[in-house]
Amino acid sequence: MLKRVPQNSARVAARLLASCRSAARLVAPVQVCAAAVALVAAAAALSQPLAAQEVAGRCTTSDTLAVRGNVRVADARIRTEVGIAKGATLNFPTLQRSLKALYALGEFDDVQILCDLESVPGKVLTVVQVKERVVLGDITVTGPKAISERSVKDKIDLLIGRPIDPLQVARAKAKIDSVYENAGYYLAQVKVDSTVMSDGRIAIAYSIDEGRRLAISAIDILGNSSVREKTIVGAMKTKPEGFWFFKKGEYDDDKYVGDLGERIPGLFARLGHVDARITKDTLVVDREKGKGLVQITVDEGPQFRVGSFEIAGNRRFNTEDLRKFYPFDGNDNKTLTQRAMGLIFRTPEAPEGVFDQAKWDAALEKVNGAYRDNGYLYAQVRPVVERRFEGPDSVPVANLRWEIDEKNPAIVNRIEIVGNDFTSDDCIRRQIFLAPGGPFNQQALIRSYQSIGNMNFFEQPMPFPDYRPINEQGDVDIVFRVKEKRTGSVNFGASMGQGGVGFGGFIGLEQPNLFGLCKSGRLNWQYGRFFNDFTATYTDPALKGTRLSGALSAYRTQSRFIVGNLGQNIRTGSQFRLGLPTPWSYFSTVAVSYNAENATFTSGTILGSCSRNCFRSNVGLEYQYDTRVDMPFATQGSLRSVQMDLSGGPFGGTVNFQRVTTEMRAYAPLAQFGGGNPGSQPIKLTMGLTARSGALFGNSGPFFFQQQFAVGGVMFGQQLRGYPEFSITPQGFNPNTDQFRSDPASFGNAFMTMTGEIGLRFNQMFYFNVFADAGNNWASARQINPTRLFRSAGFGVSTVTPLGPLGLDMAYGFDRQTINIATGRLQKDPKWQFHFRLGQLF
Repeated sequence: MLKRVPQNSARVAARLLASCRSAARLVAPVQVCAAAVALVAAAAALSQPLAAQEVAGRCTTSDTLAVRGNVRVADARIRTEVGIAKGATLNFPTLQRSLKALYALGEFDDVQILCDLESVPGKVLTVVQVKERVVLGDITVTGPKAISERSVKDKIDLLIGRPIDPLQVARAKAKIDSVYENAGYYLAQVKVDSTVMSDGRIAIAYSIDEGRRLAISAIDILGNSSVREKTIVGAMKTKPEGFWFFKKGEYDDDKYVGDLGERIPGLFARLGHVDARITKDTLVVDREKGKGLVQITVDEGPQFRVGSFEIAGNRRFNTEDLRKFYPFDGNDNKTLTQRAMGLIFRTPEAPEGVFDQAKWDAALEKVNGAYRDNGYLYAQVRPVVERRFEGPDSVPVANLRWEIDEKNPAIVNRIEIVGNDFTSDDCIRRQIFLAPGGPFNQQALIRSYQSIGNMNFFEQPMPFPDYRPINEQGDVDIVFRVKEKRTGSVNFGASMGQGGVGFGGFIGLEQPNLFGLCKSGRLNWQYGRFFNDFTATYTDPALKGTRLSGALSAYRTQSRFIVGNLGQNIRTGSQFRLGLPTPWSYFSTVAVSYNAENATFTSGTILGSCSRNCFRSNVGLEYQYDTRVDMPFATQGSLRSVQMDLSGGPFGGTVNFQRVTTEMRAYAPLAQFGGGNPGSQPIKLTMGLTARSGALFGNSGPFFFQQQFAVGGVMFGQQLRGYPEFSITPQGFNPNTDQFRSDPASFGNAFMTMTGEIGLRFNQMFYFNVFADAGNNWASARQINPTRLFRSAGFGVSTVTPLGPLGLDMAYGFDRQTINIATGRLQKDPKWQFHFRLGQLF
């Protein structure tokens, strides 16, 4: 032992100790510095008696190295990290480097380097004394409810089987606290406990008491003078708690950040305060009460009014055409509805003539869209807002200008299709509304993308097409990327439901993309207690590569219901349909068809008409215009269809009649949740309107069950949910019909149905909607009266399964009736009706 250190050497040791502590604070405890100071003290002992000097001098040179205290970590690894060789001189830098290397392993809680002169006589033994960390054996998390357990565990970066670092344990606790604070749970408490396992390892448990979510008691806006506090708070998603139970005022950090970064600045920009900024925001938290106070200080800046407007650099469009996009022309370019809405929703903070940044940005996007739709893909429209203070009163005015650099129009050079391993290029190219050598058009590109998606041959969502310039003129190559999915199906099984009339079964083979050429083939056999149907259909959308389409079908069907005393009906026939393109629209089709059919009833006769082995020869004409997208559950676009069937007369057969049906559908998107970029798959909220009508002229004879109109239900006639099958008759509501039995009087010669719906489309496989139906059935077209309709409302779900399309509806029929047993008269009996749809969803 060194008995004494001279006073001056002690001061040197103290300074070195302080310096060492500063350098080694993050990697080693004080023992590191103590060892270094021991060397200083040993060096200082040179001024001491000879014996002490000899001891100190011997400790500075190592004869051999020993490791003590280690169990898991091998001696060799410790010796390698220490790096002290035999005969090495031990000084401050050497010891500091060795200690840092050992602590960097993360295996030890304590490390000391000691000098042992007694264990090996005549030798200097340098001893590395270590204390190993315990090993982590398990991690458990208890208590999370508002936040998923997985989200909490993701914040714990400890590894089972590795030594436990107390600093990492504390960091994980802090991260969990941060997660709960970001979610508004400022009262959450996280406790960390440890237990020793049977094998000596340590199990760490994070116990969470979430408490209740922080409630915002009030929001104070400071610094505002032009815009009311109520208006600012109304634009925020962060809301203070209120009287009603649903106004909880729960704090959400993501919403609050969005309020500060987007919604509040956006509000001021819409009200003309384009220079407004948030100078300070404070969240005062009372952890005992679980309440929070939000204080936001704003600097509104001046409110700018719209000044002059000019357009420069335009050549492709004249100034008057572009000025139609200008949003601040007063009421000159507004419809009556737009003017009324402007009066209703105008706020005191935004009088007429105030600059609105949101409208200005929307107008800019429309101008850019107009140029892209005309091939000017690289046109640049630079919006200029010059802030000036005019007049003696220094009125803030924003003078506006569009500076346009049109550049050259882009020409489509090549159109490539990538990823279609089975489907042919020609099949896909028929859905593309752009042509090589033609001008680029953004709307045509989007429509092509949607049309390819409507084919249902490829996985969704499809990536949006790439277009890249190929030369200095800006011509582009367009690349559509697809990924094939399984399209064919073989279905068989048993079913129980309304459409199946008890127990039944089906066997089906369908391939909508035969040979990869978009041709479709279908074989289907359905059987049950009251029916036995077989159908074979082949469709070619491009006969011999032309724009002509063709379809051929053959069928044998047995009706699923009994018609009065006539029994069941058996029909056998075939149909050929030829589709012709229209020169004025890619979305329009004209079709001509011929249908030959034989029908017979199993019992009874029809007065004055054929009832067995009756033959119908029919020529059909059809026009259809279809722009729907996101099929099979459309979210936008429209359908217009008119179909005329001419039976008998010059075409022969045992009946002579004419039949006309029309259908109109329209869809408009209301909102979208997620997936803002093309190629994504967002959840879409849409509104749809549907109207159908039809009339029959002449005598359909034994074909009344097919050619005349039955209204009610969802499976056999014209859809009217909330009412049983065949229940809406020309004589009114018939409470005695159902899916098992109808009556000749149930069929009319004219009908009208209407549907309004609001639907939520999750993807191509699942759709939920609420709807209102109305419709009626009449004996002749002259009796059609749109004011006399049977009404219903309800909700339903539709899905596409491997066994085919499936729909479930629950509807309330407002105008249902029942027979009063006492009086024998009909009386109102509104009620709910469940419907099962199989095979048709749209």
